[in-house]
Amino acid sequence: MIIVLEKRISDDKLEEVIKRLEDYGFTIHRSTGEERIVLGAIGIQPNFDIRKIRILDGVSAVYRITEPFRLASRDYQKENSLIKIGDLSLGSDEIIIIAGPCAVESEEQIMTIAGIIKNSGAKILRGCAFKPRTSPYSFQGLGEEGLKYLRQAGDEFGLAVITEVMEPAQIDLVAKYTDIFQLGARNMQNFPLLRELGKTSKPVMIKRGMSATIDEWLMSAEYILASGNREVMLCERGIRTFETSTRNTFDISAIPVIHKQSHLPVIADPSHATGIRDKVIPMARAAVAAGADGLMIEVHNDPAKALSDGPQALLPVQFSELMDQVKKIAEVIGRRV
Repeated sequence: MIIVLEKRISDDKLEEVIKRLEDYGFTIHRSTGEERIVLGAIGIQPNFDIRKIRILDGVSAVYRITEPFRLASRDYQKENSLIKIGDLSLGSDEIIIIAGPCAVESEEQIMTIAGIIKNSGAKILRGCAFKPRTSPYSFQGLGEEGLKYLRQAGDEFGLAVITEVMEPAQIDLVAKYTDIFQLGARNMQNFPLLRELGKTSKPVMIKRGMSATIDEWLMSAEYILASGNREVMLCERGIRTFETSTRNTFDISAIPVIHKQSHLPVIADPSHATGIRDKVIPMARAAVAAGADGLMIEVHNDPAKALSDGPQALLPVQFSELMDQVKKIAEVIGRRV
């Protein structure tokens, strides 16, 4: 930490601040300028609450210079994390495309869509069997029946599978069918669920909470990493702002920010970020250009009849066009799809 002291601080107050810092286990380096004294507090304490110092008499400002998310930080691991699922490697130079419907609605529906996305080049099939919905009257998913359909479709077309888990009690059931656990935005800070997912061996994708800062998002990843599971990736899916033109505000800048601060792969979800079909393709292009390690795209063969999020799902022909476009962008930046 860097502690900036008030102008003309008394010697007694200065010694009290230094003593308090040493009591907390820090080594102190003192720098005296023309008007102020600045203290450097050295010590690895990622969970230390800097407010304990900020409230001391004579302290003007306190700045943290190390990240609270130790295991997720780039300082802890310089090279990018690679998450391997079969022949896939998330976090490599290949941009992995995850696609499929918002929810598994029937065996015929998920099999049809799996064939469509496979033919266009997607590698992972998405689809939720358990749906966290704002309204209790909305479609909540097919449960285990939906999981079986999803796994069947993945196996039929050679696709890995990702689906959402909503509570600790579902982990064992979902693990039987999925290759990747998806943690939804509403559960980003469900700490009991984070801890339990940390005890599993399957990859976990954490969607950013609707109002979460990047530090809060990374701290959620830290829960899983600290519990023993190092197979973690992040998903930017837009945040809630005052803007109403789109479903959420797509924070594309989060992608390079995360890559600088953390070694974890970053997936972009322009479907949930914009909520509007004609905005998905341009935002997907932008996310690839910004350095996303993968895209999560909603695709539906009949979105007008979709039971969940039809307005943001691409039609098959649109998804094919998107794949052609992102391949060209990836080539420009030295990556591949």
